[in-house]
Amino acid sequence: MANETSKPQLEISVNAARELVDIGLAVLLDIRQPFELELEGAVEGAVPVPLFRLKQLLGRELSEEEQELLDADEPDERDFQHFISLINRHHVTQDQILLCLCNSGRRSLRAAELLRDLGYARCLSVREGFRGWTSKGDT
Repeated sequence: MANETSKPQLEISVNAARELVDIGLAVLLDIRQPFELELEGAVEGAVPVPLFRLKQLLGRELSEEEQELLDADEPDERDFQHFISLINRHHVTQDQILLCLCNSGRRSLRAAELLRDLGYARCLSVREGFRGWTSKGDT
């Protein structure tokens, strides 16, 4: 019997994620950094929301390496409002599931946890990330 006190399921398979996106029940949030999108390519229709920027907008502490990668100043109120309106447009207004995608599926788990902490209960991480996504079909 599974441990009932464990965290709710946070991962979804690539195939299930693709199906949900294809039928319009989910939106794909690509949390990779801009340089990763340039090097590896973007997923058509995905909304780019880099994880480190997400953490910064939510007021979470960034590691020195994350801050250096971002090379960013502090987000202002407009940045946060834009992020929340973007997420709400998909999750609340269009009643879509939020699917987080990174390179391998590890960072997207953290992003899904962050969004769930904010109250977006229908947020999942795509298992295997971009690598799995591209190995099972076109970008």
